[in-house]
Amino acid sequence: MTTVYDFEALSISGKPVALKKYKGKPMLIVNTASACGFTPQFAGLEELHNTYEKKGLVVLGFPCNQFGAQDKGENGEIAEFCQINYGVTFPMMAKIDVNGGDAHPLYQWLSKEAPGLLGSKSIKWNFTKFLVNRDGQVTKRYAPTDTPQSMASDIEALLAGA
Repeated sequence: MTTVYDFEALSISGKPVALKKYKGKPMLIVNTASACGFTPQFAGLEELHNTYEKKGLVVLGFPCNQFGAQDKGENGEIAEFCQINYGVTFPMMAKIDVNGGDAHPLYQWLSKEAPGLLGSKSIKWNFTKFLVNRDGQVTKRYAPTDTPQSMASDIEALLAGA
């Protein structure tokens, strides 16, 4: 059985990251963008990170430029933007594609494991979120309009072992 821990990604600084390093920890995986109407969700994601990191939650951001070309910058520029504007301290990964033939394997898997509305496997927009349990399985997919704060009860339930 495939789990999130079977995948690797590049950090925003270009270093390989085996997601198995987070084994046993719930994860919130988000495709992000720096110039989107949902970009202010970085603040809420950082708040979730600060609130739940000590309890085991890992928030991972994956910049993507596939929706309205809203993340045109290079990885270094994206990292600087996130830090300066939102104080982001949770791990940010290198920019990826989340749809199409060049979609990152992690996102191909996430989309298959938790289809969207009407069974759609594609990511519809920036800030689509996936909640993954301690066993590395996707438990829920959230729409871009779902705020980070609205996920707190689901996160608390995962952290409590439910």
